[in-house]
Amino acid sequence: MKLTTLCYLERDDRYLMLHRIKKKQDVNKGKWIGVGGKFEFGESPDDCVVREVREETGYTLTDYRLRGIISFLFNEEEAEYIFLYTAKGFLGEPTECTEGMLSWIRKSEIDSLNLWEGDRIFLELIKDEARDVFSLKLCYRDDRLTKVILDGKPLELLEVLSETGEPTGIARERTLVHLRGDFHRTAHVWVVRKREDNGYDLLLQKRSSRKDSFAGCYDISSAGHVPAGDSFLCSAIRELKEELGISAEENELEFVGYHEAEYNGEFYGRPFLNHEKSAVYIYRHPVKIEELTLQRDEVESVRWMEIESVLSAAQDKAPGFCLFEDEIRMLIEWLEEQKG
Repeated sequence: MKLTTLCYLERDDRYLMLHRIKKKQDVNKGKWIGVGGKFEFGESPDDCVVREVREETGYTLTDYRLRGIISFLFNEEEAEYIFLYTAKGFLGEPTECTEGMLSWIRKSEIDSLNLWEGDRIFLELIKDEARDVFSLKLCYRDDRLTKVILDGKPLELLEVLSETGEPTGIARERTLVHLRGDFHRTAHVWVVRKREDNGYDLLLQKRSSRKDSFAGCYDISSAGHVPAGDSFLCSAIRELKEELGISAEENELEFVGYHEAEYNGEFYGRPFLNHEKSAVYIYRHPVKIEELTLQRDEVESVRWMEIESVLSAAQDKAPGFCLFEDEIRMLIEWLEEQKG
């Protein structure tokens, strides 16, 4: 177990970043990080960060602040506890660093660098100057982030896809995925019932008013992100159970096809960029609304609606609905093919 400090010096909307390219045996090899290092005997976190910054950069800190405590676990073998600082005041002249190359990088450009995925999370957190000191646990398998816990709450990791929709091997925290507009996976399940006139109804869920996007809007019967390492089908079954209380077997979900969609907007003053590849399923077993168990944090209510009316709402971009017209058409075509 190691105790270390990590500091991001700030100047003119830039951070002083260290490109770790000089040491041969370095877990950070090739990555861009802040400056810092290991505690020496008897040092406090403040003692350590001041000394490490002076040794690595030549600057003496005059105004610095503890922002978070990070538990960093690597390959279930190495554990490191990092005291994370930012600093706006410092004196002195810069010197060459033996750990790598130092550069002042614009904050808006840092996300394009080769960073640890967990670093993207805490670099986003420290943008909020009013935020209290946070606790962040980051678990890695080699370069892949496998678990994130912020202030005791697990965060969701999504698999980033290539332009062609294939997994890249990058697992990224959900909020960052939607800030960046990364291509990712979701699973959609449409609960369908056949009417006496041989037409179809769709079960729509009304999203909770507490949702971070499209709050209070009518949406797919059940839908959700596919976590990194999970499959479309497993996610579809899980979401159906969690959101509506429907326990389905794999063979009870009928695969319709894949749907790709993009949305660029804003919710609660923050950008929301969505680029998703969705596996679309239909569930046609009998469902009684009054017997459903709704996940209240996600679903406010449900209603049946004729599929033709759902299509009209999607076509007209009717207020209170967040549906894709081409996905509804996909359902209609598939159901008609099944009749034949």
